[in-house]
Order: sequence, then structure tokens, then C-alpha cells
Amino acid sequence: MRYPIFLEKDEDSDYGVTVPDLPGCFSAGETLEEAIIQAEEAILTHIEGMLIDGETIPTPSSIEEYKKHHQEQQYIWALAEIDISLLSDRVKRVNITIPEKLLTKIDSFAAKEGESRSGFLSHAALEYMSNHSDR
Repeated sequence: MRYPIFLEKDEDSDYGVTVPDLPGCFSAGETLEEAIIQAEEAILTHIEGMLIDGETIPTPSSIEEYKKHHQEQQYIWALAEIDISLLSDRVKRVNITIPEKLLTKIDSFAAKEGESRSGFLSHAALEYMSNHSDR
């Protein structure tokens, strides 16, 4: 998952990071690189708390969507890469049945996105649930 983040910096402060898709999720860092790494950790913690509370995880928006509404601000926009397989220390192995051709497509797409099969399926399930939570 890639969540858009925006970074702000005053002359006498660190970079402040806001995650607009996750209200209340903030972070900071002395450098741009550190700020993005800290944001990724904050997002994982925030999402894990939402899962524990039974909340729906929002699907990441696009940076372009947010930039339209924040044109007057001098934000630095970036994407925080989130590996949802890191959400818990505990993992559970499951056995599922899936058509071989679909599995081949899943593996190919996951590899292209730099994800594992499990990470991709977890991401896809979270995105599906987020998009269908109204039902």
C-alpha cells in the first residue's frame, strides 16, 4: 500500500508529516528520508490500532487528488510504502484453494509491485473491505 503524505518544514523545526487518509496520524523527522521512514512506522501503528478497534482501513488516495485541494500550501508530497505484513508479530498460515491461472496472475502482479503473495492478498482484502464497508 502506498499512502500519500505531505511534509512541512519551518526553518527552526524538523519536517512534520501528515497522512491525510488517516486523520490523527502524524510524524516527524530531521531529514526528508527520516521523516518518510518515521511516517511509515506511524502509519503501520495507526492501521494496527484501527484493526484492533474493528475500524475500516481507508484505501489510499492519490497525491494528485490532494494537491488539487492544497495548491496554496508549499507542501512536499511523497508516498509512504506500507508493508501490511508487518502489522502483527503473529502471522497465521492458512490454506486456500484458488484457480492456478489466477494464482499466476496474482504472483506476477505482486512481483511487479514489489510485494509478496501474502502481502498482496492482504492488501487486496483490506482494499476490498474498505470499498465495500457501506454494506
